Amino acid sequence: MFWDANPAHSKAAIKPGPNNPVGVVWIDLNLEHYGIHGTPEPGRVGHAQSHGCVRMTNWDAARVAGMVKVGTPVIFE
Repeated sequence: MFWDANPAHSKAAIKPGPNNPVGVVWIDLNLEHYGIHGTPEPGRVGHAQSHGCVRMTNWDAARVAGMVKVGTPVIFE
């Protein structure tokens, strides 16, 4: 998942579930290794370091995922 992860390393594969590093949902962007996702630690949103993704609470990420479909443009300003 991460650009700097060794694919052979056991931590490179993210297991499903709300307590994994990307939470309950991953919204893939057209830039490889970047996405919008949840987090297992909602209190750290805005305070934790990221690999460049947009991190949200699991409930907000799930809500956004339910509002968009494949091909929806994402514009960062």
